[in-house]
Amino acid sequence: MDVTVGVLALQGDFEAHGRVLRALGAEPREVRVPADLDGLDGLIIPGGESTTMTLGIEREGLAEPLRSLGAAGTPVLGTCAGLIMLDRDHLGMMDLRAERNAFGRQVRSFEADLVIDGIDGGPVRAVFIRAPWVAEHGDGVTVLAQVDGRPVAVQQGRLLAISFHPELTGEQRIHERFLTLVRECVAERAGS
Repeated sequence: MDVTVGVLALQGDFEAHGRVLRALGAEPREVRVPADLDGLDGLIIPGGESTTMTLGIEREGLAEPLRSLGAAGTPVLGTCAGLIMLDRDHLGMMDLRAERNAFGRQVRSFEADLVIDGIDGGPVRAVFIRAPWVAEHGDGVTVLAQVDGRPVAVQQGRLLAISFHPELTGEQRIHERFLTLVRECVAERAGS
């Protein structure tokens, strides 16, 4: 295991992300309190329910430590509700505003094949469950994929956010891309 990646474990399917990370040679660590962030090379904020996640982050005093982690240049991946948590109205780590449940309620969940900039090997099978989309974003945010003209995968520096759940399909290329960011960051820090 060459890098340690935290997975916010307050709510959502954090264990599935851990399995993908382990399969790709990274060491996952469940993050529940600020001390769990110490020594991380990257962090994943998984899907779940954003209001519940917000309450858990507040209860555990994680908001400022999470912001500090991102501000220090540590790569962060937000999936589904994780995208919402990264937006201006929540943790404020990315220059975007997410629209919750943008595609509709649970019964409107769907799957789609997405071509994502920077992901080779053909389309990515994406599972959208009460998914958000990026309603607006600043100039520093790069749109990587869209559904019906709505951004569903974006990147700002070392922050990567997607509206869907790659951990549910066996799709590893999103996590591989994220781990490339993590390993590049670790190498840069070791060289300085």
